[in-house]
Amino acid sequence: MNEQYVLDLQDVDETRTEAVGGKGAHLGALSRIEGVRVPDGFCVTTDAFRRIIERAPSVDALLDQLSRLDPDDREAVRTLSAEICRTIEEIPVPDGLATEITRALGRLGAGAACAVRSSATAEDLPTASFAGQQDTYLNVVGAAEVIRHVSRCWASLFTERAVVYRRRNGIDHGTVEMAVVVQRMVLPEVSGILFTADPVTGNRKTATVDAGFGLGEALVSGLVNPDVFTVRHGEVVARTIAAKQRAVHALPGGGTREVEIDPRQQERPALTDEQAVRLVALGRRIEAHFGRPQDIEWCLADDDFQIVQSRPITTLFPIPDTDDQEDHVYVSVGHQQMMTDPMKPLGYSMWQLTAMVAMHEAGGRLFVDVTQRLASPESRAALLDVMGKGDPLVRDALETVLDRDGLLPPTPDAAPAGPSAHGDAVPDGPEPEIVPELIERSRGSVAALERDIRTKSGPELFDFLQEAFEEHKRVLGDPLNFRAIMAGMEATWWLNDQLLEWLGEKNAADTLTLSAPGNITSEMGLALLDVADVVRPRPAVVAFLREADSVEDAVFLDELAKVPGGPEARDAIEGYLGRYGMRCAGEIDITRPRWSECPTTLAPAILDNVRNFAPGAAERRFEQGRQKALEKERDVLTRLRALPDGDRKADGTKRMIDRVRAFIGYREYPKYDIVRRYFAYKQALMAEAERLVRAGVLAEREDAFYLTFQELRDVVRSEVADHRLIGEREDAYRSYLALTPPRVLTSDGEAVSGAYRRDDVPDGALAGLPVSAGTVEGRARVVLDMAQADLEAGDILVTAFTDPSWSTLFVGIAGLVTEVGGLMTHGAVIAREYGLPAVVGVAGATGLIRDGQRIRVHGTDGYVELLP
Repeated sequence: MNEQYVLDLQDVDETRTEAVGGKGAHLGALSRIEGVRVPDGFCVTTDAFRRIIERAPSVDALLDQLSRLDPDDREAVRTLSAEICRTIEEIPVPDGLATEITRALGRLGAGAACAVRSSATAEDLPTASFAGQQDTYLNVVGAAEVIRHVSRCWASLFTERAVVYRRRNGIDHGTVEMAVVVQRMVLPEVSGILFTADPVTGNRKTATVDAGFGLGEALVSGLVNPDVFTVRHGEVVARTIAAKQRAVHALPGGGTREVEIDPRQQERPALTDEQAVRLVALGRRIEAHFGRPQDIEWCLADDDFQIVQSRPITTLFPIPDTDDQEDHVYVSVGHQQMMTDPMKPLGYSMWQLTAMVAMHEAGGRLFVDVTQRLASPESRAALLDVMGKGDPLVRDALETVLDRDGLLPPTPDAAPAGPSAHGDAVPDGPEPEIVPELIERSRGSVAALERDIRTKSGPELFDFLQEAFEEHKRVLGDPLNFRAIMAGMEATWWLNDQLLEWLGEKNAADTLTLSAPGNITSEMGLALLDVADVVRPRPAVVAFLREADSVEDAVFLDELAKVPGGPEARDAIEGYLGRYGMRCAGEIDITRPRWSECPTTLAPAILDNVRNFAPGAAERRFEQGRQKALEKERDVLTRLRALPDGDRKADGTKRMIDRVRAFIGYREYPKYDIVRRYFAYKQALMAEAERLVRAGVLAEREDAFYLTFQELRDVVRSEVADHRLIGEREDAYRSYLALTPPRVLTSDGEAVSGAYRRDDVPDGALAGLPVSAGTVEGRARVVLDMAQADLEAGDILVTAFTDPSWSTLFVGIAGLVTEVGGLMTHGAVIAREYGLPAVVGVAGATGLIRDGQRIRVHGTDGYVELLP
């Protein structure tokens, strides 16, 4: 193939990224958009970069060293990066290449001043903008200087900041190459940046324009504060005019300098409103071409806008697709399910197919559209009440959205409410006997699924699964099932409300529910203590588990059986996996590896239990909790009977205590049912994926994770897979990992997280939701991956979120702090069962609390103190 060292900017577009880099490709595409002016120029291609690198074989060796460095060793990264940059800058540019660059410069005009700009192949991508990571040089005059600055751009591919950025985004240094864009220099009166969506709130209908006098370097470098214009629906709706004391101007002989702005001009708006609106209209045209919101650099000369760069805004959270232009309000499913990580396509599509309500995907997360429920005053009140009880931040976010004029259509006022029932009357509820009945129904249904699915394969399997999903929803949607779940929750709310009113006691139900029977999740944590009892007296097993991360999961149990005492330990772990092996962190995503698939995941928790507990701890712990609950019950009832009308209050409270203990444990069972079914689905689908790999249709079985259920079904039928689509989905998933999902999202793209409106939190403390009473002080252990937990007795677990799989750690900690959660989410329920003071919904907890820092958790009042 013939190498091309120089390409005219108007001869390239997005299809030439490998030749001219992201910036060059985008500028070429911009130059083709009607009405968009781009300064003339050319690209020095990646062919030229490769030729330069070939002239210095030492660069490959240095890159190999760079790839092996610890990314946290900033000094080593800095030193090696500087050596690579210096080596590249010192490589002489071959005569033939220099001649081509000189010839291209001639086409821009004799003595033309130029901007020399880096354009890496991993730049201006939908998933990573690389803004500011490589170098740009302005007002470069003369061929020799342009060529020298081209070399400096090549070298800037390996500056420390660029190396660290690539590592953070999972991009291999060896796969990135550098092109260079050379353009005729624009000498603007005004320049700046246009965001076609609000980069802070995410609102796609609001554009912001930053503008300052002179070259844009003054804004980018932070030399001056810009004027800021906010434009919505073709109108400037807000403006902030800054005192612009300095500007950067081009020098006649090359280079730039800072200049003072005449004091009489400093507070003059850099743009008129008409110009700001016109610029945004131009930005909308560019946004439509690229299909996503853009971060655009622009210049204004002689009242004519020229575009010098456009890149995607990569920090915006995506919006669910809709088939209308109406306003929508979405609530995060992940914040209810305690799993805010992105899901792969097979995972979220399976959840959509088995969920009881319609769910919409965005950014690898699922959302429920609550627009219609918000539009009606009656359903709005009910929704806000339920959301507030679960997670006050969701309620606050919804109320924040509702305060916006014109977001929702006006609706008639609600009809006057009828007379309310006595506030402290004991509500009717189902009989406790329905709990074992519901569990038996669930077990029978799952057993039938596990039996029948083994006989299905190929297209027949997918037909069977469609029917299985209906059975799945039938079991979960059984009104009796819903009544049993709500019975425990309503009893909890009643007890907390009434005992606060009658006795002045906060969250009394937390103690009354200690060691409630029949909680499958808390039983799971205690059962791992029993496994530890088998492991503890066997030193060879303990030693083997300490090295578990060096053993392949597929042979872990077989290898365990080979050490002294191993067969007994293997039997104990296999027994545990037989009951709970379908669980894992992030278990609502079917693509996540289950404990049965990765049994080494349990090794750290087993070792923590061996170290922190004595034999028989499970039974003792459960009994201690039960006795505390009984003692609390006697205390509460005695104090109530001493009150006016005390016998009635005590009798009602006793009935609700009995009800909460009968039903609160069942709160966890439907999730267990779901996860058991999901494991059966997954095993069958992975068998199909393995068959597709053997047939050469898929490269590896995990490729199936990046297809939706329907797409995988089509691949099984046709035995043809779109590998490009799989690659794009994999790239998108990686990009979603960096995004934080909002609790509430609007169709305008605004991400609303909510806030606590409280004045009872001490200065410096972190506010959250109190979900399990008590106060505890101890060492914070910030854990983001359950498999990496290393906990001592008395530690306080601090993490982003917990789902049922994390309960195996709860038996060994003294308290819990999470960033996500509500009063009835799994972590809160189990914390109460184990008697752990807990505060959830603490925004930014894993960043604000240092690992190893001493903290005090106020589980009754809902805040966390950071101690010296």
